[in-house]
Amino acid sequence: MPRFGVLGPVVAWDEAGAALDLKGPRHRAVLARLLVARGRVVPVNLIVEDLWIDPPAGAKGAVQTFVSALRRALEPHRRARTAARLLVTEGPGYALRADPDSVDAWRFEAALAHAATGTPRRALEELEQALGWWRGPAYADFAEEAWARAERGRLEELRLSAVERLARARLDLGLATQAVPDLDAHLAEHPWREEAWRLLALALYRSGRQAEALAALRRAREKLAEDLGIDPGDELIALEADILRHEDQLGAVTAEKVWEQAAAAYDRTVAAGSKARLESTVGLLRGLAISGGGGLAAARQQRLGTITAAEQLDDPELTARVIGNYDVPGIWTRSDDPEQAAQIVAAAQRTLARLPAETPGATRARLLVAIALESRGTNAADGLRAARAAEEIARRLDDPALLASALSGLFLHTFHRAGLAAERDAIGRELVALSARHGLVTFEILGHLIRMQALGARAEFEGADEHAAAADDLARRHEAPLTTVFTTWYRAMRAAATGAPSTAAEAGYRAAARLLADSGMPGVEHGLLPLALLCLRVGHGQEAEFDAGTDWGPYEPWARPHLLLADNRADAAAAALRRTPEPPPDLLLEALWCLTARAAVRVGDYPMMERARRALSTAATEIAGAGSGVLTAGPVSGYLGELSAALAARPVS
Repeated sequence: MPRFGVLGPVVAWDEAGAALDLKGPRHRAVLARLLVARGRVVPVNLIVEDLWIDPPAGAKGAVQTFVSALRRALEPHRRARTAARLLVTEGPGYALRADPDSVDAWRFEAALAHAATGTPRRALEELEQALGWWRGPAYADFAEEAWARAERGRLEELRLSAVERLARARLDLGLATQAVPDLDAHLAEHPWREEAWRLLALALYRSGRQAEALAALRRAREKLAEDLGIDPGDELIALEADILRHEDQLGAVTAEKVWEQAAAAYDRTVAAGSKARLESTVGLLRGLAISGGGGLAAARQQRLGTITAAEQLDDPELTARVIGNYDVPGIWTRSDDPEQAAQIVAAAQRTLARLPAETPGATRARLLVAIALESRGTNAADGLRAARAAEEIARRLDDPALLASALSGLFLHTFHRAGLAAERDAIGRELVALSARHGLVTFEILGHLIRMQALGARAEFEGADEHAAAADDLARRHEAPLTTVFTTWYRAMRAAATGAPSTAAEAGYRAAARLLADSGMPGVEHGLLPLALLCLRVGHGQEAEFDAGTDWGPYEPWARPHLLLADNRADAAAAALRRTPEPPPDLLLEALWCLTARAAVRVGDYPMMERARRALSTAATEIAGAGSGVLTAGPVSGYLGELSAALAARPVS
């Protein structure tokens, strides 16, 4: 299906974007005439009248010739003697059966309608894109034709209105300075549009240019009087008076003002202690958590209290919503507060058991997602079962937001063995596609971060780089500051994995660690920097020399054997290795097994070597730790080779 452009000279493009040869001006006029009809049949007699002031003999035959040539251009692969599907013959004339998306003017109208239903941010993006489709005046090469005049005027009025709606969106978003240049240019060509003058004066005032705002209103008054002999309308007169009085309502709409007004209205209308307040609190806590830093810590501190308050009201469905609507996705598999997480899981399980049979499936699914999220990084089978059950419900209900939430829970339980990067990549791929289609920005960022991790594990760094950049771009546009923490760690890991000198790689890790200090994510931060440095040194065959006071956090059992070996205490290292637990099922599974494997080879612990080889055998093609997106111990294959060689040389007892 070709695409058609009428917002400028009339053109047609093939699927690859190449311009089609539409032959001569009358061929192009026939196409334009049919496009103006918007799918309706145009009789041949009318086409003849529109093409010629004084039609020659044989004009109808000429029109048939033009149509045949157009059909060859528009449907070049149509077989001979088969009916045309696009430019069709119907009754006394012809019609163009173009898809709604294939004509730029029709897409423009649809975009304007869609922009009117959304937020100022969405309106800004959609209007900017739609106005960018204009290449000149509509049907520019038929400006003098009577049959095009009404459609050209209608489209031009839509364009002028779109320019003014774009300016309003910018003002609503606090972008007054950006609105001024376009409005100036708009009014230079169309000086009688009072709404444009009003918007320009308001934009100038909000940009701190009061004198220029008043001057703009004076110019409007003079222009209307000189050219049309009329006075400004009531809105322009009222705006001038408001500017002179510095009325509060003229100020920019700020987040602080909106928050104050909304909070005051909420306090006036929603009773203290009501169920509505509890549910609203969950939305507030979710916003706090996504903001990162102190907001994330504050949300964590208040969440359990909110759940406890809901349980005390003895309303299982309310409690289910309070637990389940806190759908903050997680990219890290170690909980920030394991004790609280266990309490939330217990509360969710109690609530799930008490829900009435008629409870909506989506409410149950969100409880199951909460169980999955809060049991991350543990060996509890309940988490994986809950994630799969939530996914099944979401797919059955065809609920995109619920499915995205369920997939985020499933991701956190795709670590039951080493080498599952491909499975996590598939989850990330679906999350990105699903979230992009349905405007689920938080989950779209998560999908990109999952793919960044998974592709990094497989050393597909170009693809991982693209997803890191996409996540950063979304985070900038939608204020998700925690994203930068993970993409910065990824770039430090990438440098280490692709051969950066040890000193440079260590500097990259230390710079990334500084971002964690105020992130509100102790589950990520605690012990991560020393572990990253240890993996770097072990991967390079260096001794693990660290200060005695280094805080290894939860990773101490896997670091201890290497620290003792660096201190020439092989027997103590061997004893520590025997006490080393199985790595938890999380993002660092392969890295911790590789640390165990190297220590086992060095102390000659053959049973531990066997365990490490079995565990790592399924990840032979991955880079150890790179799937976390934060650190690397080098290719798993190298450790497997060491283990096999050591085991082959084992003394026969």
